[in-house]
Amino acid sequence: MINKYFQLRQKQTNVRVEIVAGITTFLTMAYIIFANPMILGDTGMDKNALIIVTCLVSGLATLTVGFLANAPIAMAPGMGLNAFFAFLVATGKMSWQTALGVVFLSGIMFLILTLLGLRKKIVEAIPSSLISAIAVGIGLFITFIGLKKLGIIIADEHTLVKAGPIKLEVLIGLFGLIVMLLFEIKKIKGGLVVGIIASTALACLFAKKLGISYQPKPLSFDISPVAFQLNIFSALKWSFFATIFTMTFMDMFDSIGTLVACCNQANIVDEQKKIKGLDQLLGIDAAATVFGALFGTSTTTSYIESIAGIEQGGRTGLTSIVTGICFLLAILLVPLISIVPEYATAPALIMVGLFMIKEVKKIDLANIEQAFPAFIIMVMIALSYSISTGLAFGFISFTIIQLLYGKAKQVKLTMWIIFVLSVLFLIIT
Repeated sequence: MINKYFQLRQKQTNVRVEIVAGITTFLTMAYIIFANPMILGDTGMDKNALIIVTCLVSGLATLTVGFLANAPIAMAPGMGLNAFFAFLVATGKMSWQTALGVVFLSGIMFLILTLLGLRKKIVEAIPSSLISAIAVGIGLFITFIGLKKLGIIIADEHTLVKAGPIKLEVLIGLFGLIVMLLFEIKKIKGGLVVGIIASTALACLFAKKLGISYQPKPLSFDISPVAFQLNIFSALKWSFFATIFTMTFMDMFDSIGTLVACCNQANIVDEQKKIKGLDQLLGIDAAATVFGALFGTSTTTSYIESIAGIEQGGRTGLTSIVTGICFLLAILLVPLISIVPEYATAPALIMVGLFMIKEVKKIDLANIEQAFPAFIIMVMIALSYSISTGLAFGFISFTIIQLLYGKAKQVKLTMWIIFVLSVLFLIIT
């Protein structure tokens, strides 16, 4: 029954592989359970309630993807989007309740765009060379995140970044990376999970030296301090329209970039290289944002860490279901999950970046018409620390180059719309 529903044989996978893939995806994005409450908590929201809400929203949204879209895509409150949420409140322009109203309205706008088919047209209007560039750019982006989490790259006031000191934490993380590389060399599935577990076990052995505490922390299951506290009416002010538009744009292009990269990596495309079930994925993404705002968290979006599970062989919704169940179980196991250090999951992001950068071979770098916009996307996603910003610069440069080549009439109407939206996004932000 499971095989038939998820088409496991047809997609050349099995239950064991899907379970390993689902756990891998969860472990590489489990940081959101702690990062999201930490960021949103600065707005005055209850951090305890946010931990539960983050797990709940991530779990239910990801389960929905698994059952309805049969795709190995995980969803959770988006990093960057939650920082933008916190920024809105920090400026003093609105309360966190109003900011949740803005998230709700951006989700509704997002859903309308999906139902009108505009989001699908946007995805299908993107040239294949730019699709590959998005994957490479995101690969560089998450590699940078992984290096930063591992401590190999640190901030520097003069050069922005520099190599960090080789501390015990770094060595433990590198041990996990070696385990992952060994599994990859031997072509054994599940290497990312084993590497994370190996690093965590090693960290436990050096717990005293690292100053890690394993004392379980009491956790309240009350979400009422943040759930259904949004203020939609105060968010309907005309002065907040630009904010709603910006949040919608950020979510739209973050999710589009993620879905394009993940679905192409998982080979969930047809003969024309169009993503199968894209309407469902986009609809779930939009609905998850609305649902998340009601329960008290910032914009929910598709997660690029899904690539980690895909690289472990995940090809169906069963991967997402396993990830979703892990998030729901995490509500009970938050003290245990906190044992897994950030530097143990960081190597998985580095490995995923390696897998994704292989897409560069599909870009004709000898052809400036393809090469320049692709280059801009790859560089700007990584260096601006934002998928949506990188895409905006890439789409603008693509359109301008078409004009310079005298091919304005060959540019699709949808791409012109993307061009205008990209310009507006960069001006507003």
